[in-house]
Amino acid sequence: MFWDLIAPFAKGLTNEAADDFMTKLMKDKYTDNLTVILSALQKMTLLNTLELKMRASQGEVIERPLGTHLRLSPWEKLLLNPVQLYRFPTPDSTAIDMGVTIGPLAPRPVHLDIPILIAGMSFGSALTRQAKVALARAATIMGTATNSGEGGLLPEERQAATRFIGQYNRGGFMNTPDRYGQLDALEIPLGWGARGAAPRRTPAGFIGEDMRKVYGLEEGQDAVLHSRVPGIDSAQDFIHTVHTLKEETKVPVGVKLAASHFLERDLDVALAAGVDFISLDGAEGGSHGGEPTLADDLGLPTAFAIPRAHRYLMSRGKRDDLSLLAGGGLITPGHFLKALALGADAVYTGTAALIALVGAQLMKVAPWEPPTQLVLYNGKLVDRFDEEEGVQSLVNFLKVSVKEMEAALYALGKTAVTRLEPDDLCCLDPLLARTLGVAYAGVAPEEQDRFFHDLPLAQSTAERPVPHHELH
Repeated sequence: MFWDLIAPFAKGLTNEAADDFMTKLMKDKYTDNLTVILSALQKMTLLNTLELKMRASQGEVIERPLGTHLRLSPWEKLLLNPVQLYRFPTPDSTAIDMGVTIGPLAPRPVHLDIPILIAGMSFGSALTRQAKVALARAATIMGTATNSGEGGLLPEERQAATRFIGQYNRGGFMNTPDRYGQLDALEIPLGWGARGAAPRRTPAGFIGEDMRKVYGLEEGQDAVLHSRVPGIDSAQDFIHTVHTLKEETKVPVGVKLAASHFLERDLDVALAAGVDFISLDGAEGGSHGGEPTLADDLGLPTAFAIPRAHRYLMSRGKRDDLSLLAGGGLITPGHFLKALALGADAVYTGTAALIALVGAQLMKVAPWEPPTQLVLYNGKLVDRFDEEEGVQSLVNFLKVSVKEMEAALYALGKTAVTRLEPDDLCCLDPLLARTLGVAYAGVAPEEQDRFFHDLPLAQSTAERPVPHHELH
């Protein structure tokens, strides 16, 4: 009864307010008009605007978790090619081999049951002890490897991981024989996709006693990741370090590179050093927190880096001698398959693994805190993280991902994941197809050469531009 009495008045007030609002929008000059907010948001995006406000209000460098939000690799423009009559699908009575080997020529190569590895996320400067152990346990259950990240050797993580890749890192926290001698493979990280080789410092005030012990730090000492690995100041230093580590450990020794336009030049030094594997971290690679400028505006997208590295290794006759691992923005089983078809032997996933780890526990933090607060070392809600639940969630994600990949491999007529190749892909964009070295979806396989020959844009971009200094 009450609502019936006031409804006409409420409706009238609402209509009047709406009329006044629309009148202002239509009649106010642009400089006085609320429309300027919409115009600015169109130009800046909501995220850019909020980050601008953070910089202005906090007065310090902001750290965005999990890398860039930009979709730099056009995975959606790549499609897998199923077979039916030209070639037949794999019989469903045939088991698909999903195994891969890291460092095939090393005295003690690392054999994995699946081609998906857990990316490097360090204890302390990134994740809690419980989160690192949960990642290692899930990797062990799935028969794959986890990665230490650029931290020290966490004993519980080493114990939980049957295949453990550790990083001989820029802070020196794993760089002594008593530590790297316990690893199944050694990765020398010269850069990340989210940061390149930019230095990073964790102030002593954020370092607990457990992290200080694992990192080998003194009371009051900051944890510093330098722009260079200590002792590696030249290509020759890097070559010497790789040779020394290979001789001492007998395990695969590789290099992690932030993919850049100088990729082939970096690979040339890596080949001279005789690395057993190369880990490419594309520009979409994440971190637990980093400057948005480095995450958004630095590096080479993963989808471009993989075929460039693959082609270069092929041209040097070294493709079968070492393993090519790739990561950075790889989230779905489809991404994994496409990265493998472009030339990677195995893929790293970090953000997806972390989201899977906490996925079933989101209600513990919603709606006021992000899920990362459950697993970050200095997170406010780390005591709410359930390790057993996290392990099971990540195992579920990996199992289902592998099942989906297996289903696709049957459709592609493959018997092993190592049989994937660029011919298993086609691309919706002709210039991108040319760039990535895969077929253009718009014409038949037999017509590819003629099509690209008659396409002026593709023909001109395929020609090598003459550097300015060669014109004189």
